[in-house]
Amino acid sequence: MPTPNLSFTVDDDVEVPDPAPGDVWTVGAVILNRAGEAFAHKRSPDRRLFPDSWDIVGGHLEAGETILEALAREIEEETGWRLTHVRRSLGTTTWVGDDGGGIRREADYLVEVDGDLDNPTLEWSKHSAYDWFGPDNLARLKENRRPGEFLVHDLVERAIEDRPQRSPRGTPRPTR
Repeated sequence: MPTPNLSFTVDDDVEVPDPAPGDVWTVGAVILNRAGEAFAHKRSPDRRLFPDSWDIVGGHLEAGETILEALAREIEEETGWRLTHVRRSLGTTTWVGDDGGGIRREADYLVEVDGDLDNPTLEWSKHSAYDWFGPDNLARLKENRRPGEFLVHDLVERAIEDRPQRSPRGTPRPTR
């Protein structure tokens, strides 16, 4: 896969894992609007993995793709927005889905995007709704999840509580 010209910046202290061959990795993006609310979309009820549950933007890495390349691609595919800045890491998690697909590792980031935040271009075959979540409606992110399966809720809650003030942009990071 050719290395694309990345058109976004990354804060200098953002940690980016280097996936080992054979590991299954996913990425996630918490996107905040000007009011400090986080974007989430609801997975369609017929999805094999986490059906009818709220999710942040993200997905699996494709062959030959880096974490940051996957992050930018997933944001554009799932919302139509363009990644402009990776502000900080929200951590790396290991989880097992409810689809029998085994262990996955996930790198999540607080990011900034360019685009019409009032009108995301959703993949309606994969998602049935979207909303913006703040402190008053965070509990909705737990809908259709079992106790202990609150990764999305916990990521959004942490991003909102620890919301950084806008800072100078980082420098572009090489893709490989």
